[in-house]
Amino acid sequence: MAIEPMTTCPVGRALDLVGDRWSLLIVREAFDGVRRFSDFQRRLGMSRSMLSQRLQALLEADVLAQRPLAEGRSYQEYVLTERGRALFPLVVALRQWGEAFLFAKGEPRSVLQADSDGQPLAPMLPRDQHGHVVAAAETRVIKPPSP
Repeated sequence: MAIEPMTTCPVGRALDLVGDRWSLLIVREAFDGVRRFSDFQRRLGMSRSMLSQRLQALLEADVLAQRPLAEGRSYQEYVLTERGRALFPLVVALRQWGEAFLFAKGEPRSVLQADSDGQPLAPMLPRDQHGHVVAAAETRVIKPPSP
């Protein structure tokens, strides 16, 4: 998947790469341990062609990599690369936003918890270089000069 080099916006470039529903759901499933094509298809309910296209784009973007499922077998599995694993905070932030705004009180939902204590993760909040929480109104975007 080609990224438009003309945009100076990191959000725009990221969305060009992983901004569609299916790509992020594939990444979410990979974080949940899904590795095989058939398992992605079963869990997501995607068509084979759509899944193939999205997996190929994620491979080309170095978000996923393929490796042999077992030695001497022709089956491949999909694994998150360093770039793919770096999407974890994004997935967590989307999850936490969805939990806060898209479920009625008491409505059943999946929960992401830490293995260390079995508790849900603390809310993700933007912080400055000193660790202080920063609100949107306390930030600004510095755009590069026009060419």
